[in-house]
Amino acid sequence: MLRVILHLDMDAFFAAIEQRDDPALRGRPVIVGAPPTQRGVVCAASYEARKFGVRSALASATAGRLCPKGSFVRPRMDRYEEESRRILGILAETGAVIEQMSIDEAYLDLSARCQARGADSSLRQAFPLARQLKGRIRSERGLTATIGIAANKLLAKIASDFQKPDGLTLISEGEKVSFLRPLPVRVLYGVGQVTEQVLHQAGLRTVGDLQDHPGDLRALVGSFGPKLKQFAFGQDDRPLELGDEVKSISSEETFLHDTDDRTVLRACLRQQAAEISAKLKRRRLGAHIVQVKVRYGDFTTLTRQLSVEEPITEAREIYRLGCFLLGRQRLVSRPLRLLGLGVSSLREPAGQQLVLL
Repeated sequence: MLRVILHLDMDAFFAAIEQRDDPALRGRPVIVGAPPTQRGVVCAASYEARKFGVRSALASATAGRLCPKGSFVRPRMDRYEEESRRILGILAETGAVIEQMSIDEAYLDLSARCQARGADSSLRQAFPLARQLKGRIRSERGLTATIGIAANKLLAKIASDFQKPDGLTLISEGEKVSFLRPLPVRVLYGVGQVTEQVLHQAGLRTVGDLQDHPGDLRALVGSFGPKLKQFAFGQDDRPLELGDEVKSISSEETFLHDTDDRTVLRACLRQQAAEISAKLKRRRLGAHIVQVKVRYGDFTTLTRQLSVEEPITEAREIYRLGCFLLGRQRLVSRPLRLLGLGVSSLREPAGQQLVLL
């Protein structure tokens, strides 16, 4: 059976909520994070602020210099999480199978509702449904969302990234190969900064270059080669991950420049903990194991973990244990290329007390 997958991504979610709640901020460059006069980092930025080069994890002082007229707002994670729950409720009313990826994005499987004759006819059936979703989110929540429609997760995500903000893009099965050809290789799932550099050095800069490459990509990217070739042609059989199938939840961030700035690392860890907590609560799970992962400039990668007796779900607990691991193991002994946080050994939460084993 043909799959019909939607990827929904809220537009500048944190900043958009602040602009909605405070009319004085509408149309202004909004920066969610510590003020530039204090030691802190940016959690999120509105599209108006992004035009000045302001991005998440940027030092607040730097953001203030880039955007001197920016409006700095303290983050309100409880508010953002509540808004996320309300939007998820709207999505659930479609009857779709839902995989919530983070506080502001989700995959929806509408295959059961969209089964016309021919693959592209089924995908086109999802177009008015996606428009209705966007309309409800705008009218009921005062926010905008971008949606991508395709036959798999890979293409649906690429489609949602194609036209932001407030976009709606469908990648048909008949046109997926030609749609992908001019796009940079980094749009493909699994192609991070390091893999992108390897491919560029081999003269492979676009997805079309990968499609035309006659050699074995394993010579460049190892065992990922065959899967990368499939992705280049828009093929992806990954299922949606549902609560009873998830064994672990994690989040990673590769920094543009290696850093050992504690403020940047703490902000990154805090955001990752919030994302992980939202997924745990969505699936009604708690975690017994917390793990941190670091990668240094020479690509040396280390992971460390600890166990807790009672399952945890709260972001503050996950963040605290992640910080504890980084400090106890002295993992920030030199600048980091990558920082990751994860949880595993998932169970239904039964208590709140933390007991280190």
